[in-house]
Amino acid sequence: MCGILGVMATSPVNQLLYDGLMVLQHRGQDAAGIATGDGDAFYMHKGSGLVRDVFRTRNMRALPGNMGIAHCRYPTAGSSSDSAESQPFYVNSPFGLVLAHNGNLTNTQQLQEDMFRQDLRHINTSSDSEVLLNVLAHELQESASGYRLDPDMIFKAVSGVHRRCKGAYAVVVMIAGHGLLAFRDPFGIRPLVVGVNDTPAGQEFLVASESVALDTLGFRVLRDVAPGEAIFVGLDHQMHARQCADHPVLSPCIFEFVYLARPDSVIDGVSVYETRLVMGEYLADLVAKKLPVDEIDVVIPIPDSSRPSAMQLAQKLGLPYREGFVKNRYIGRTFIMPGQSVRKKSVRQKLNTVTQEFKGKRVLLVDDSIVRGTTSGEIVEMARAAGALKVYFASAAPPVRYPNVYGIDMPTRNELIATDRTDEEICREIGADALVYQELDTLKASVSDLKPSLTRFDTSCFNGDYVTGDITPEYLDMIERARNKKLASGRDDQGASRQLDINLNVSG
Repeated sequence: MCGILGVMATSPVNQLLYDGLMVLQHRGQDAAGIATGDGDAFYMHKGSGLVRDVFRTRNMRALPGNMGIAHCRYPTAGSSSDSAESQPFYVNSPFGLVLAHNGNLTNTQQLQEDMFRQDLRHINTSSDSEVLLNVLAHELQESASGYRLDPDMIFKAVSGVHRRCKGAYAVVVMIAGHGLLAFRDPFGIRPLVVGVNDTPAGQEFLVASESVALDTLGFRVLRDVAPGEAIFVGLDHQMHARQCADHPVLSPCIFEFVYLARPDSVIDGVSVYETRLVMGEYLADLVAKKLPVDEIDVVIPIPDSSRPSAMQLAQKLGLPYREGFVKNRYIGRTFIMPGQSVRKKSVRQKLNTVTQEFKGKRVLLVDDSIVRGTTSGEIVEMARAAGALKVYFASAAPPVRYPNVYGIDMPTRNELIATDRTDEEICREIGADALVYQELDTLKASVSDLKPSLTRFDTSCFNGDYVTGDITPEYLDMIERARNKKLASGRDDQGASRQLDINLNVSG
């Protein structure tokens, strides 16, 4: 889960990209980067940390140009402590390419071997995004006619990427001297939306992970990029679009609606906020069946993602809704923090209880999901310490029992609390008096009710059904071994503060 932006504007884009990254900061807190294009030169600054920490005034001044891409990183492949893996990535041939990627490739190892043995390209990091960049570079080189490159050739190259790359990828690319390219994998697992802004100097185009970036930056949403589709905006500000996959099937990651996306975003034509309200209604029905509702004094959300679901649940059951936790806005989202020890320590720094809402009451806590269970257990302890007589727990998502391989940090089964545990065992593990999970069918209905044509989703972390069809038990064992080795080395708890400025003159 990362945030990406790509823009073709009529004026300098450095501030616009910075503002867009700030809006998408929830999608990644590990690193950030901006690359701009000015004439035949690229300029780039990137580094580890939050957007506000990576960029200073001097960095912004060194990013000229009316075209650019940006990225905020959430590590799912490679090393979170290696600032060399911050994005965007650059390769000088052909033409000069700079790429930013949201998602995760599932055939990275095979592609790396192909790059070395067939394409004669060197991969400098362990990042799958650098692999994807080199695949695109090779396909562009194959489809180009000398130094000439037109939209047909670009779309042919993207078709080649779709044939070779497996997994999830939403991508923005600058091609030196030509324009801005964006494309989405054939299943549309990760979101990507395009918008336009009319100015006296002409139309401007912005591509982003979530529609909220377009809203806040003054762009009008045109539409979502379709699965398998590529969009190219040339230096003449003309937009071209083409379907580049043979059999595209829209299957967005349902966890975007549960937790990852901002509530004010619209993904594939569906309001994230509204889906969370509907999740609350379905969850209320399950709570009414499984818990003694007349013994619940108050419904309390665990901020922030669960608020809409908790409010709707309380309203449907006729229960009081209260804010019982106060969130420290200056602590990051614990789910995407890069180390278990850091994640556990940060829970109490992130949340504090309003004692009056717990003391002497039987409370129903509502969260968007339970992944590792560390946060849930800490929160139940906090509720009891504040004086709650009973603590019931409801999750707006089903049990997370399987690794996510498409760009969410759920890579090992032994890190997931629901693996090989019943609901009753999970309840005891987090210390609650009772636990209610959303059912998978009702979770999918929470989205489909709002858009009946959207019926397929990636729900692999709940049921082990991987939409790309290439995930085997051997693959899961491989990524788990790599993850366990990384955790054992302690690399996930070691940050890096290096930053990188690049002035890349690609005019030859």
